[in-house]
Amino acid sequence: MEISLKPIAIVKNQRTSLSDDYWGNVISEIELLDHITADAFNGIEAFSHLEIIFYFNESDKSKIVLKGHPRGNKKWPEVGIFAQRKKERPNAIGLTIVELIKREGNKLWVKRLDAIHGTPVLDIKPVMKEFLPAVEIKQPQWSVELMKEYWK
Repeated sequence: MEISLKPIAIVKNQRTSLSDDYWGNVISEIELLDHITADAFNGIEAFSHLEIIFYFNESDKSKIVLKGHPRGNKKWPEVGIFAQRKKERPNAIGLTIVELIKREGNKLWVKRLDAIHGTPVLDIKPVMKEFLPAVEIKQPQWSVELMKEYWK
């Protein structure tokens, strides 16, 4: 089975190169592409947070991995790709929950989107607390260490 997706928007921000950390102060503009009208954003301002689904278009497809040490750090355990959020994934899809700052016409401004300038957006969904886990989230200590500088 093959799936074909068409981007709905493009990310615009100051980050032009791939980097693993310091995404906390990044403000991104998400602009709808011409085939999606601004009406698609109607009502979005009522939500504080959005899920942005995007395509890692700059990732090197020849470097896709199925397992490895996160960020190549041998101090951390070797885990499968689905136990990490690495960009070198089989389908190169990213997902981030962002804070919505504002909307103007066919544009959104969001905070904490870890996608570089020019990244294609595949979909946008509002965050509803009923879709979030109703129990405590569990994660290994290595992932806490990995994320220490990510949102600074």
